Amino acid sequence: MITEQWTIKAVLNWTQTYFEQKSVESPRLSAELLMADTLALERIELYLQYDRPLEKQELQSFKQKMFRRVQHEPIAYITGSKAFWESSFDVSPQVLIPRPDTETLIEAAISQIESAKTPLRILELGVGSGAIIVSLAKQFPQHTYFATDRSYSAICTAKKNANKILQTNSVFFILSDWFSGLSAGHLFHLIISNPPYIPTKDLKTLQPDIFKFEPLIALDGGDNGLFHLKQIIQQAADYLEKDGTLMLETGFDQRHAVESIASSTGKYENIKSIKDYAGHERVVLISPNKCIEKCDSVTQIGQK
Repeated sequence: MITEQWTIKAVLNWTQTYFEQKSVESPRLSAELLMADTLALERIELYLQYDRPLEKQELQSFKQKMFRRVQHEPIAYITGSKAFWESSFDVSPQVLIPRPDTETLIEAAISQIESAKTPLRILELGVGSGAIIVSLAKQFPQHTYFATDRSYSAICTAKKNANKILQTNSVFFILSDWFSGLSAGHLFHLIISNPPYIPTKDLKTLQPDIFKFEPLIALDGGDNGLFHLKQIIQQAADYLEKDGTLMLETGFDQRHAVESIASSTGKYENIKSIKDYAGHERVVLISPNKCIEKCDSVTQIGQK
């Protein structure tokens, strides 16, 4: 057990060994991130202060975080923040921790937005921490953004991040289960979502950090993982501009199922996918069928 006066280096070395014994993922990195958070330092600064002794209260604070990590609680929940894209987002157990995989979704959205000649209306379904919509609003503040979530806690977290990160908050937050809180006739140039897409039966196979601590409501995609994806795809065409795009993050093996769902509605065309850096099909882009959008617009406005 860590006792009395220990230097940063000595505590990190001891903690790394302890984490290894307890099968904590990335033991050295975990120790350094917790130490940096305890001392309000950047990780690089730890190396510059290796011989600095820890004060009693600093040591006690670190030990509390260390024991939480041994229980496999995610570091982001222990520290209360997670770096994503170009910002640091506040997170809590009420929202999913932003993941590197989702940066593929951000990149796909950026490629769509940066070519726009006029202001866009952009909607995110299931905003969570706000990592996606706030990152886009930070990079392209000239557009108008909307974000929904069925969790009041998630809406509060996302608003907090928007107020912290954006110079001018151009994001409107709506408490809504997908499209249910939106008025008919509201159209968007881009609808983006990272919905729950993990099959229910696979949840228990996830790492303990995820299964025990992250909100399952943000992960559970139903029996085959397609429940929420299907809901969104079936309704989104009624909320897209004729030249709009529906952009979805999906499981690595769900591309063909998602394409089949979109095709079966008769509302879409030009369905394509984008691979993540691991070579997995990660993002699906779907455009509305322009003929149907034009010919049946009066009928579609009233649909949900």
